[in-house]
Amino acid sequence: MPIPEFVTDLRRHVGTELLWLSGVSAVVFDAADRVLLGRRSDTGAWAVISGILDPGEQPARAALREVAEETGVSARVEALTAVRTGDVITYPNGDRAQYLDLTFWCRHTGGEARVGDDESLEVGWFATDALPAPLADTTAQRIADTLAFRSDPSAGPAFER
Repeated sequence: MPIPEFVTDLRRHVGTELLWLSGVSAVVFDAADRVLLGRRSDTGAWAVISGILDPGEQPARAALREVAEETGVSARVEALTAVRTGDVITYPNGDRAQYLDLTFWCRHTGGEARVGDDESLEVGWFATDALPAPLADTTAQRIADTLAFRSDPSAGPAFER
């Protein structure tokens, strides 16, 4: 996975110490109500499209940027569906990070799904009742949060309680 330049700069100062970072995830649905997933090159697991916000970047724009870069798909943001904190992750090189994730429900507006960079081995559209394995743990939660929001938007985004 490419590491954003600002994170590389921080690592020069803090080494492998825990970094608190903001991330975005896009749960993108097409006209057939299938969800867009990418099979991650670092873990081999299927996951919704996600990434780290650049400093000063607006979260919804970051989600759409990640979708375009990683899959070649254009989308529009419909709503924020969840705000959750993930577990601490320790990467193979010893770096530790924890993410505040903002999950967005998005609609496909154009483009054909394809591998757009080295972050994914493959990408594709899947029915929510026929998701591929292995599936990243966080992906199941993000899809469930988005489906729950779509069925009752008045409940608002999901928050860890």
